[in-house]
Amino acid sequence: MTELPPSATSPENLTSGEVGLLRVDHVGIAVADLDAAMAFYADTFGLRCVHEETNEEQGVREAMLAVGDDAGPRLQLLAPARPDSAIAKFLDRSGPGLQQLAYTVADVEAASAALRARGLRLLYDTPRRGTAGSRINFVHPKDAGGVLVELVEPAGVRTPKG
Repeated sequence: MTELPPSATSPENLTSGEVGLLRVDHVGIAVADLDAAMAFYADTFGLRCVHEETNEEQGVREAMLAVGDDAGPRLQLLAPARPDSAIAKFLDRSGPGLQQLAYTVADVEAASAALRARGLRLLYDTPRRGTAGSRINFVHPKDAGGVLVELVEPAGVRTPKG
């Protein structure tokens, strides 16, 4: 079970409101070649890959890179695993670069409902599987100042209801 560090959930660090953002989770960067991008960030900035996977549902190869002491947000590199994926379309439209800003939430369904209640559109009706078994949803960039905002509920964080 993945747990949030105590500092992320202490009262002085909680974002107020029903959305319940806990911290910046990661910044996503779209790249055409995952292996070349990983080598660039390792050789140039000294970042380390701490997780790599292919998410078939999303059609993406991805790597999470650790920055500094490993306690902060990650840098996520996203490369298309197939030509019809959202990342492939992003690269065709915008080229490589910043693709998303992701926040950790304790409950992605509650955060999504709170944002919908505020009139924002989310890309999925129900959360989908994200990196390392997390549950995710996205706020439409047209409703967030042109930024694709991802909501990430890490795997094992939520306790089952019942």
